[in-house]
Amino acid sequence: MPVVMARDLEETASSSEDEDLANQEDHPCIMWTGGCRRIPVLVFHAEAILTKDNNIRVIGERYHLSYKIVRTDSRLVRSILTAHGFHEVHPSSTDYNLMWTGSHLKPFLLRTLSEAQKVNHFPRSYELTRKDRLYKNIIRMQHTHGFKAFHILPQTFLLPAEYAEFCNSYSKDRGPWIVKPVASSRGRGVYLINNPNQISLEENILVSRYINNPLLIDDFKFDVRLYVLVTSYDPLVIYLYEEGLARFATVRYDQGSKNIRNQFMHLTNYSVNKKSGDYVSCDDPEVEDYGNKWSMSAMLRYLKQEGKDTTALMAHVEDLIIKTIISAELAIATACKTFVPHRSSCFELYGFDVLIDNTLKPWLLEVNLSPSLACDAPLDLKIKASMISDMFTVV
Repeated sequence: MPVVMARDLEETASSSEDEDLANQEDHPCIMWTGGCRRIPVLVFHAEAILTKDNNIRVIGERYHLSYKIVRTDSRLVRSILTAHGFHEVHPSSTDYNLMWTGSHLKPFLLRTLSEAQKVNHFPRSYELTRKDRLYKNIIRMQHTHGFKAFHILPQTFLLPAEYAEFCNSYSKDRGPWIVKPVASSRGRGVYLINNPNQISLEENILVSRYINNPLLIDDFKFDVRLYVLVTSYDPLVIYLYEEGLARFATVRYDQGSKNIRNQFMHLTNYSVNKKSGDYVSCDDPEVEDYGNKWSMSAMLRYLKQEGKDTTALMAHVEDLIIKTIISAELAIATACKTFVPHRSSCFELYGFDVLIDNTLKPWLLEVNLSPSLACDAPLDLKIKASMISDMFTVV
């Protein structure tokens, strides 16, 4: 967890000054575990950012817990840590329990981490979050374990290197196809084509077969953002958060080629659709199935009412997540052994974007490094604050 290590907390708690606090078994931020060893684990509460409860703050303050935020503006992370009594230190400080950063750490910084420090990225996480690396890793797994076992991505080509192979496939299936830069996010630089002549080959791009039979709700296309926490690559430990977000396009779906350039119809990214005049936001956090952003559980309830087998769907989604991470496991685990002195130093929150087709097959669209924690609507805050709190408790 992003705090002093459990044994350090035990030692501190053993002093007469703090003995009374350590013995408060019913304190909302302390959970005892470890059998006879009675190891205290820090428990985070999402509602702390609303209540400003001093009883919650006292744990972090008493044990001088600290964090720093580097190269990102994570207001939600800052709010949750501050509400639990963590003190923010300067980005250049080396005296902290948790570093929350928007980018990968340089190897020399990873090597300096103490056993009581945590950072929110593994080395080489780009093996999953760069679209070209993700594609190559999954292709390798298809060659090793069989195409069918790892058929989790639409047919994809890396251009310009695989331009001839793409043209060969295009001659058999004219599309549409979707073009994505290899290292972009939030829908930037993404467009649909139905002719290779429409592709710019000035930089590395991925061209994927467009899934033209998406599952629709009220005639709108949507995708699902899932939150996946990895706490270790050796051994591999993966957690899937129980809630996510279903994000809807703002124009009703139509397969007609005349609509191929309409981003508001074909792209489900919130960053794209919030610019649409048709975007509908919801101001009530208790209403999870209205507007262009639903909770994942509301989406699953809707599908279940429509007679869909949502249990099987989520089992397939979990399978997709596990196989995706396994595809990069060796590279990331090797980097950890090389650069990270303590096995528990790193953790990672990934944002998985998944599209479900009308046969209920989930397809992996991309894996996001540092998924957005912006809370532009009450539903965002409700889901993301609970997710981040659970993540810190697990870590």
